[in-house]
Amino acid sequence: MLWNKARRSDNVNDTREGKDARTLTGKTLGAGLAAAALTGAALYSTLDTAPPERPATEHQISEQLVQTSDPQLHFIESILGDTEDTWQPLFAQTGQQYSAPTLTLFNDGVVSGCGYAGASAGPFYCPENKQIYLDPNFFQQMAERFSVVGDFAQAFIIAHEVGHHVQLELGLSAPFEAALSAREPVIGDGGLEVRAELQADCLAGVWAHHAQKRLAWLEPGDIDEALNAASVFGDDFLQSAKNRTVRPDTFSHGTSQQRSAWFSAGFERGVIDACDTFNADRL
Repeated sequence: MLWNKARRSDNVNDTREGKDARTLTGKTLGAGLAAAALTGAALYSTLDTAPPERPATEHQISEQLVQTSDPQLHFIESILGDTEDTWQPLFAQTGQQYSAPTLTLFNDGVVSGCGYAGASAGPFYCPENKQIYLDPNFFQQMAERFSVVGDFAQAFIIAHEVGHHVQLELGLSAPFEAALSAREPVIGDGGLEVRAELQADCLAGVWAHHAQKRLAWLEPGDIDEALNAASVFGDDFLQSAKNRTVRPDTFSHGTSQQRSAWFSAGFERGVIDACDTFNADRL
């Protein structure tokens, strides 16, 4: 995956331990928020204002090292940036404006808008403050425990969480949200939570479709990486991997086959209408 082709987002807040508080491109982090690395655009803009003959200061050299020392951060910024570049025009087609979510990186736990999440928490979207939370160590864990590897597998995980934001902004998951508010049952095979999660998988596929049309950045095997990630995180696979009896009544994300099928549907068609899981007779 040629992810360096993408524009890097300035909506990533890096709160991991050891990061210094910095200024985002076009945005200043408020007091109490930890660090986000400067994007390259902000750094180069600063350097361009100095006379050409003036040597770089120690501070500028330090900042340049920061820019090249965390490729994982740059990858996450690039994937998030491309989701923004995909969903902005798609929202415009519906007469709406896309308000991009913030992605907060953490380790050793985080206090989110939806409560505290421990170090073992996987990526999640919080609708209360419309933020995505991600511990990048999750990518290493999914490689070690489930052999889910590859840049595009990681990109799928991020795009799935962005998909939940898209659902909320467009009202696509209204039946699920209404059931939650009414405290009605939502889990189980074919249930509303499964339908909401499969819709996010499909929306990740819609993003992948348009990103590929714009950037032609996919390489052989990339789609297989995403399909593998979708399959491995199917409810039936995860329960079997833990030597448990597969119990459809406890499903929350859908089966391996369903998750990969809905991602494929979004990728092949590239339209939001392809993701109407709530009215689908068969998932």
